[in-house]
Amino acid sequence: MAGTTSQKPQRRMRPCPICSKLSTPDDYPFCSDRCAKIDMNRWFTGSYSIPVVETDDIDDSNIPDE
Repeated sequence: MAGTTSQKPQRRMRPCPICSKLSTPDDYPFCSDRCAKIDMNRWFTGSYSIPVVETDDIDDSNIPDE
């Protein structure tokens, strides 16, 4: 087909969450591969976590026995 290209869609350049430089299309939302790897390392080492609220008031009576 004439006129078609395989360009990535344009994204707004936002600050990198690691160093605050402007992000690049290839490493979005980071500014570089280095900052992306720093972020991944923080997830793997537990520096980041998603809070979970444990509750004991779950009603298990509606779950059928096997």
